[in-house]
Amino acid sequence: MVGENAGLRPFVASDIDWLVDAHAQLYARDEGFDQSFGVLVREILEEFVAKQEIDVEAGWVAQAKGVPLGSIFCVRSDVPDVAKLRLFLLLPTARGTGLGRRMLETCMRFARDRGYHGMQLWTHESHRAACALYAANGWSLTRSEPVHSFGVDLVEQTWEITF
Repeated sequence: MVGENAGLRPFVASDIDWLVDAHAQLYARDEGFDQSFGVLVREILEEFVAKQEIDVEAGWVAQAKGVPLGSIFCVRSDVPDVAKLRLFLLLPTARGTGLGRRMLETCMRFARDRGYHGMQLWTHESHRAACALYAANGWSLTRSEPVHSFGVDLVEQTWEITF
């Protein structure tokens, strides 16, 4: 099973192209997103590489047998003592294996261990499996708003958890 054989390793700058392509292709196929989404993902990753505060920010790439399967990042937010979960992606071939749960737990543990008192994330209502995972791990939906982003109509959501 993919999830049992998969592990997490630290994100490195050479992962950027794969992560941008994986996000852009998956979201274009599944959500109809336009190319602006890939541009945003690249901007987020390049900023992370340029400005990462190593003591309080981290990124991980999930992989099995050297093949990347997804990513998750913990970064500072604009709110003191609250981390932001970003770029949580798991390829369809690895979904339902428990790997996503392990990725989320790793990210949350990192945030707690670094002294954050909570986390927040931004997602879309259409990501039902991810939203169910957040809810099952103690996150609460705090905002939901219809928007037009990345060339499509969406319902943006903000989720938060306090440690």
